[in-house]
Amino acid sequence: MKNSAWAIGLCIILSACGSPTPLTTVVETPQSEKPKNIILIIGDGMGLSQISTALYSNNGHLNLEQFPITGLHKSYSFDDLVTDSAAGATAFACGCKTFNGAIGLTKDSIPCKTILEEAEERGLATGLIATSTIVHATPAAFISHVVSREQYEEIAIDMAKTEVDLLIGGGKKYFDRRDMDERNLYKEFEKKGYYVSDYSYEEIGSLRFDPNKNLLYLTADKHPLNVEAGRDYLSYATRRSLEYLEKKSGDKGFFLMVEGSQIDWACHANDYRLAIKETLDLDRAIGEALTFAKNRGNTLVIVTADHECGGLALNPGSKMNRVDGAFTTINHTASLIPVFAFGPQAKKFAGIYENTAIHEKMRRALSFDNKDDKNSKASSGSN
Repeated sequence: MKNSAWAIGLCIILSACGSPTPLTTVVETPQSEKPKNIILIIGDGMGLSQISTALYSNNGHLNLEQFPITGLHKSYSFDDLVTDSAAGATAFACGCKTFNGAIGLTKDSIPCKTILEEAEERGLATGLIATSTIVHATPAAFISHVVSREQYEEIAIDMAKTEVDLLIGGGKKYFDRRDMDERNLYKEFEKKGYYVSDYSYEEIGSLRFDPNKNLLYLTADKHPLNVEAGRDYLSYATRRSLEYLEKKSGDKGFFLMVEGSQIDWACHANDYRLAIKETLDLDRAIGEALTFAKNRGNTLVIVTADHECGGLALNPGSKMNRVDGAFTTINHTASLIPVFAFGPQAKKFAGIYENTAIHEKMRRALSFDNKDDKNSKASSGSN
């Protein structure tokens, strides 16, 4: 009896001293050869230092550790070694290098078909979630085609022209109280059969994700709050949206892009403590995506960033859960960006490659035909 008690005590001690318990613990289903679904998760401004800082501020653990495949992408845009979010997201969405500020255009300002638009054409369900306005650069690049990322009201019009199944993010004012015209895009979405709602009508926790209707839910009048100020919808929205898109897609599958937008903003402000909280918020959403993928075996999850922001460093003297961070700039940098992949075809994301290759690898994973238009020729463009 004493030996048993001693053994139990030793196990408790070892458990307490060992690695932190994973945030997502599920039994992994065997993977299919080809993914039915793709979840692309983008941490805006999230370089390796942001990931490291968040990990060492969270008992040395992130959901990101569960990804078996890692790679690096070259984030530069067509006209600058340091990309912005518009050009960076367009590279993922279209597979072509473009100039900073451009949304869904080639370097010659020609609209390029995005992977989300192609998924729609092929009958897949599609969705965009962001912690910025839904018309901000990263989500916009998957569904709009404008010369300037600042054309928020034009981007909202482009969104109203599509049949994207799910849109969740801020920016209510660009839909219902517009400066450039008298259009009420709320009404236009409703006429198309969407369930349209926002933070002023109901909390997202009360929102009904009805797979019989497309969904537009706006989380703020302009930009949502940062996570420190109380914004907490990202992981919940990710989980519910995955369930919703799975039901809506039937046998076709789905494509979902989720952006943790405000990591970038925290780094522009050189607020590394907020950057940590924003990165951990995104990691919780990553945990939801992993749970979904592990339980099904037919879903490819990709996590990356458009660029690094701030030149964040972890200074000497940093300790576990007491990290001392410092920035070298308030702007973006040209650092190589990590890519994490889990699920069918994940091995294709190992190595070092152009940011445009992420688009190409996703298309091949979904068995979309190879492109023969100008977009593919632009994909290898350089400075």
